[in-house]
Amino acid sequence: MSTNKPLPHTLNAWLKELDSVRLPVSVDEHRRALQALRDSRSSLGEIAEALQASPTLALLVMRAANRSKSSLSDPAANLEVALSRLGLQSAENLLNQLNPVALESMPLELRQLQLLSRHAVQQASGLFGARLARLWQDINCSSLVFLAPMWVLVASHPQLFSAWEQRVLVKGEPASKVEHELLGVPLLQIGLALAEKWRLPEWVLQGYRLLLNERRQLVKALRIIRTQPQPEQQQPLLDDDSVLRRGLMQPSNSIVLANGLAVYAHQAWSCPQALRWQQLAGLYLQLSLDELQQQVHQQAVNSARKHSCAELWHPAQALLWPWDAQHLQTPAPVASPTPVKSEVALWRKHCSELLSEPSAFVNVQQLTHCSLAALHACGMQRALLFLADRNHSRLVAQQSMGLGKEVAGLTLDPSQSQVLRQLLSKPGQLRLNPANIAQYSALLPGNLKNLFPGEQLILRSIANQERVAMLLVVDQGGQALNEVSLQAFGKTVQCIERALASFAKRAR
Repeated sequence: MSTNKPLPHTLNAWLKELDSVRLPVSVDEHRRALQALRDSRSSLGEIAEALQASPTLALLVMRAANRSKSSLSDPAANLEVALSRLGLQSAENLLNQLNPVALESMPLELRQLQLLSRHAVQQASGLFGARLARLWQDINCSSLVFLAPMWVLVASHPQLFSAWEQRVLVKGEPASKVEHELLGVPLLQIGLALAEKWRLPEWVLQGYRLLLNERRQLVKALRIIRTQPQPEQQQPLLDDDSVLRRGLMQPSNSIVLANGLAVYAHQAWSCPQALRWQQLAGLYLQLSLDELQQQVHQQAVNSARKHSCAELWHPAQALLWPWDAQHLQTPAPVASPTPVKSEVALWRKHCSELLSEPSAFVNVQQLTHCSLAALHACGMQRALLFLADRNHSRLVAQQSMGLGKEVAGLTLDPSQSQVLRQLLSKPGQLRLNPANIAQYSALLPGNLKNLFPGEQLILRSIANQERVAMLLVVDQGGQALNEVSLQAFGKTVQCIERALASFAKRAR
């Protein structure tokens, strides 16, 4: 992902970016799929099974097949239909155009999300495959690619997966609020728009529309479950509401239920969201919650046997834990250590250089280098210093500390951020912490937040002759800010202001 541009914040911008993302595929998955395609003894079903073993390749073939026909034709409902439509030779040519990569080089967040999709396939197949036997291929394929729009989102911006995990699953923030701050638009809208653009199976589209536009059906179903927990008591209530019964019992809902079960089991089997999806699946299958949970847990174990990986988390692992245990925990705030004597002495030395009269600096580069050295000595672990242009229309990264090479040439457009405009209007400081991060996070450029993951951050604008000339962004590695370092930071900023004034006099 390029950090030189902010995250999109409109549906059209997201569509334009995500539609062009090319998902990576591992060398082993690519090799096995090609072997199946080139083996004349392989049946169409065996080739489809080999492709479905790779979520990326399954999506690639589905998209290619549905692009190859007139828009008037129905999208292919499963991989066998897609292969028939595309042709085996064209499918092989498509795979030959790829550059497979080592599994370890794929973003861990993408692999984790695709593992959730594989888990959803197992849940769908185990829970609904026998009940809807004629449709088992459609169930498996649609269950796998239901989260495909999120695969490209996570492949492009891996940090969004961790942010969503922590805020929605761990802290229980409303998903709509979190998605508005992170993405600018609801995640389900992005999912539906991409699924329509790619012409994914109709069941996938119906699933997104259910979650976006027909949530009242799910709420009415949950009310039935709360008032009548036993299947034999629920059935008469469903029969009395023919519209609800007809809408709820559609085969396409099986893939929504399977993905809901898989996604929320990622955090805990007993969390409220996971229990709601278990209850809805029980109503669909006319099973008690105990019976449904027994089957869901068994399918999770079956999925883990097929797809477990030491680097990834599978919800089946939590079945060995206490019932209320959670996979993800809120990180305990850890204060950064107080600077030691040698660092304090070094900080004083750099501050003396900044305060020297006349200025000892030949150019701005030397001045900012000394400034960052003083900030590092007072305990700041990451820092980025921007210079403002004369009209405050652009901020250009001038010096950095503790950040990667991607900050080189980074520019920010203050017109896109209310916080930046305020800081440039007059010297000021914004200290972000867990109490106010939700309030200000959406007002900061996405590329800046990506460089400073965490909830502890300081933005400080510095003036020269009453005009803001610099913007400092610092933190202590995402940890809770140390009070001694905070006091030293304030004094360092005063020294930088004095150094700017002294340098301006010398330059004249």
